[in-house]
Amino acid sequence: MDIVVSQEQARVPVAVFHIRGEIDIRTSEQLEAQAREAFEDGMRNLLLDLSGVPFISSAGLRTLHHIFALLRADSPGESEAATYKGLRDGTFKSPHLKLLNPQPAVLEALRTAGYDMYLEIHRRLQDALASF
Repeated sequence: MDIVVSQEQARVPVAVFHIRGEIDIRTSEQLEAQAREAFEDGMRNLLLDLSGVPFISSAGLRTLHHIFALLRADSPGESEAATYKGLRDGTFKSPHLKLLNPQPAVLEALRTAGYDMYLEIHRRLQDALASF
């Protein structure tokens, strides 16, 4: 897997991870480590460009959840109770982690796992950046 990180300025700074290759048991740790590094460098908003990802395994899905949790941990304005209520009611969308242009097989995995219920999925980079 190859990850190229760029920084875009939306309303807030956004780290865009352009990912090429499968996200699976062999590569998911690399993605999580790079997300953690960006977080430690002060980035609080990540956009994962999945247009170059043909496959995501359950390990990759767990990694997306870990990144979601990492970014949420530094958001004192998002209470646990409000977030869980929003997740339960289907009204919560992560303001810090968003996805861009997943391929059909990856989109199907995200939907099957329910990730589309709390992670925004965008088709165009401009729309994704405007959502932060």
